[in-house]
Amino acid sequence: MQIVRGRAPDSTPTQARSDTFTGTVWGDPVLPTTAEGNTINSVTFTPGARTYWHHHTGGQILVVTAGRGWVCSHGGPPEVIRAGDVVWVPPGERHWHGGTLDTVMTHLAVSLGPTVWSDEVDEDEYRALLAPEGQR
Repeated sequence: MQIVRGRAPDSTPTQARSDTFTGTVWGDPVLPTTAEGNTINSVTFTPGARTYWHHHTGGQILVVTAGRGWVCSHGGPPEVIRAGDVVWVPPGERHWHGGTLDTVMTHLAVSLGPTVWSDEVDEDEYRALLAPEGQR
C-alpha cells in the first residue's frame, strides 16, 4: 500500500503538457506512476485544448472537477462532460478529451496501465466533430 498525502510533493511543479496535447494544458501528478503503469493526474485544459487520440491498456476513469469539456470515442460524436461527471473509457478504446471552445475543464485522469498515444486531433477534425451539435 502507498499513501500520498496532499496532491503532490512540494518539489513537483505543475507541468505544461505539450507532446501529446494540442493547446495549453497543465498537469499535476496526484500519485507517482506505479510499476504497472497506472497514473493519477489532475489535468487542466484551456479553451480548445485537448489530448491527442489515445487509448489505455487497462482503461481510464475521468472525474471532472471543474468546468465543462468534451470526451470523444473514435467514430462517435463528442459528449459534453461537466463538473461532477465521471467517465469510464474501456481498455483499448481510442478517444480524446479536453476543454470546449470557450471553457476551461479540469479532471482527474486515472489511467490504468500504460497510455498508448496516437495522432493529433487537428483543428479541422476538431471543428468538424463539433459542428453537428452547433459547437455544443
